[in-house]
Amino acid sequence: MSDLLSQIRAASNFLRPFLKAVPRAGIILGSGLGNLVGDMEDRQEIPYEQIPHFPPSTVEGHSGTLILGTLGGHYVIAMAGRYHYYEGYTMQQVTFPVRVMKALGVDTLLLSNAAGGMNEAFSVGDLMIITDHINLQPEHPLHGKNIPELGPRFPDMSEAYSQQLVKKAEQVAAAHHISVHKGVYVGVQGPTFETRAEYRYMHRIGGDAVGMSTVPEVIVAIHGGMKVFAMSVITDLGIVPEGHENKVSHEEVLAAAKAAEPKLTLIFRELIQQL
Repeated sequence: MSDLLSQIRAASNFLRPFLKAVPRAGIILGSGLGNLVGDMEDRQEIPYEQIPHFPPSTVEGHSGTLILGTLGGHYVIAMAGRYHYYEGYTMQQVTFPVRVMKALGVDTLLLSNAAGGMNEAFSVGDLMIITDHINLQPEHPLHGKNIPELGPRFPDMSEAYSQQLVKKAEQVAAAHHISVHKGVYVGVQGPTFETRAEYRYMHRIGGDAVGMSTVPEVIVAIHGGMKVFAMSVITDLGIVPEGHENKVSHEEVLAAAKAAEPKLTLIFRELIQQL
């Protein structure tokens, strides 16, 4: 057995006694977006440090806790805080929780993130449903020898984000009069925010928003046969008129994410209800 398979087994065996049902969905919450777990009923919270092979989360706005409970009428697993490549973790570590979720029975993964907007139609606080991505991160989570038990050597990424779930999310948003955009997410390494030239470059190659997460987890979820839905909160704007500042701080990102969080929470909850 490979090291990765044995690590997945150790983590899933540790968590299985906590489960009250087979989890219907997995949720990964981004910067400043951890309050969704407050809507979960009958929840149990397990710090990452207690779970075999889960490293600690080191980023402000990420609590570093795995939560089990019911949301939208379904039993789910939620990560309040994720791992990033820029923290010094390997891509295997960044995506390890997705592997464990799959081992525990999760077949649908929902992700959120805070992202910089590059579409001129976007404003701070807007929500963007991710319909596709461009991977500019320097390492690939499937690099190395493939493990057939986890997925195929060459997974098809032509529909990385479920069109069915995108349509359902649009319907939920419309029913509650929530304005949402759709667009392409560009995944980069970080931790620096982008320069003006980088924003322009990524917009020209087809990006609508940019961030430092999500893409590795989505790749591994698809590798494992999951359906994926993801949404960005636009927390800053990278494309601004000449002469205007586009400076951004992590504190401003967290504040913008918090302000938009109730709308994202509602969409996630009702989307899970329809699974």
